[in-house]
Amino acid sequence: MSASQTSDVPTLLVKIFGKDRPGITAGLFDTLAAYSVDVVDIEQVVSRGRLVLCALVTEPTVASQGELRATIHSWAESLKLQAEIISGTGDNRPRGSGRSHVTVLGHPLTAEQTAAITARIAENGGNIDRIFRLAKYPVTAVEFAVSGCETEPLRTALATQAHGIGVDVAVVSAGLHRRAQRLVVMDVDSTLIQDEVIELFAAHAGCEDKVAEVTAAAMRGELDFEQSLHARVELLAGLDASVVDKVRAEVRLTPGARTLIRTLKRLGYQVGVVSGGFTQVTDDLKERLGLDFASANTLEIVDGKLTGRVTGEIVDRAGKARLLRRFAVEAGVPLSQTVAIGDGANDLDMLNTAGLGVAFNAKPVVRQAAHTAVNVPFLDTVLYLLGITREEVEAADGDEELLH
Repeated sequence: MSASQTSDVPTLLVKIFGKDRPGITAGLFDTLAAYSVDVVDIEQVVSRGRLVLCALVTEPTVASQGELRATIHSWAESLKLQAEIISGTGDNRPRGSGRSHVTVLGHPLTAEQTAAITARIAENGGNIDRIFRLAKYPVTAVEFAVSGCETEPLRTALATQAHGIGVDVAVVSAGLHRRAQRLVVMDVDSTLIQDEVIELFAAHAGCEDKVAEVTAAAMRGELDFEQSLHARVELLAGLDASVVDKVRAEVRLTPGARTLIRTLKRLGYQVGVVSGGFTQVTDDLKERLGLDFASANTLEIVDGKLTGRVTGEIVDRAGKARLLRRFAVEAGVPLSQTVAIGDGANDLDMLNTAGLGVAFNAKPVVRQAAHTAVNVPFLDTVLYLLGITREEVEAADGDEELLH
C-alpha cells in the first residue's frame, strides 16, 4: 500500500514498552496477524535493555477492534510488558524539505550540550526525525536525522553553537551520495602523525628550536609557507642521508590512524595524503599503510648528504588543493564525494575544496573556516562523520581476525 493510499485510511499506533528479550517483535506481529491488518510503519529502540516498539497498522474491521485491543493488552501483560494503542488516520506526516545528518561528538556528551544543539536545530526550523548513537567510546557520537531546513545554514548555526559549548558537530546533506564511494585525503604532520617531520630532522641537526619557531608561525598563517619551507630546509644542510631511516623510525601515528585507514579501505574508499613535509617519509607511510595516493616535497640529497634544498613542485597551501583535485580525477570520484582532513593554515584551500573539510585538532583560524572540526585526539572519530558506527568497525576487525 503506497503513502497516497494510506493517507486517509484509519490506522492504529501500537506501542509496546518493557524489558527487552528475543521474540517480542515476532510475538506482537503474530498476534496482529490474526486480524489481517497491513503494516504501515515500524520503529524499535532498545536502550539499557528497555524496549520501545511502535507498529503503525491499518485498522481492522469495526467488529474486531475491541477484540484486537484486548488481545494485545493480554499478550503484553503475559510478558510483563505495557501496551498503548492509539487510533488515528494515515501515516506519519511527510518530512520537510531539506534533510541533513547532524553528528555530535562529545568527550563526554552532556545533557546541557545536547539541549543547546537540539534547541539551535529547532530555532533554524529543523525537525529531528530520528536519533541514533554511533559510538560510546572513545567519544560519545550521536547522529540526528533532521528535516525542514537547508544544510548550509544549519551547518553555520551549529558550528557557532558547538564552538561555544565544547562539542564537535558535523552537518552533511542526506541522500544516496553518503553511501557512495569516497576519496579521503589527509594532511600528514599533526594529522596522520603526531609529529612535525621537519622538526624530527632538525633535532638531528641540532636546530630544532629554530625550526619549530618558524613552523608554528607558518601553521598560524603568519608566514608564507614556501618561504618558510626553504628557510627551514636550509638549516638541514650537511645532514647525512642515513638520518632519513632514523626519522622514519621516530614517526608516531596519531591514535586511531590505522583504524581509520583500515576501515575506509574495507569500504572501498580510496585514501591519500598530501604533505608540506617530505616524500622521504610519506612514501614510507604510503607503503606501510596501503595508501592509494601520496604527495609531498622532496629533500635533495647529493653524495649522501642533505643539500638544504627541495626539488620538484612545491606542495604548499594551493598545492594541496590542486593535488586533491588531481587525486579525485585519478580515483574517478567527484569533488563533492571527497573528504579532506587537516590541522594547519596551509590545509585551508584543500579543506574548502573538498565536499567535506574536517579540521582535526586544528588552529583557531582553521577551525573557523572548515566545514566541521574534531577536537578529540582520535583520528578514527572521522568515521562517525561518515555515518559509520563503532560496532561496525569492531565487527569488521573481528571478522578479519577470524580469517587469519
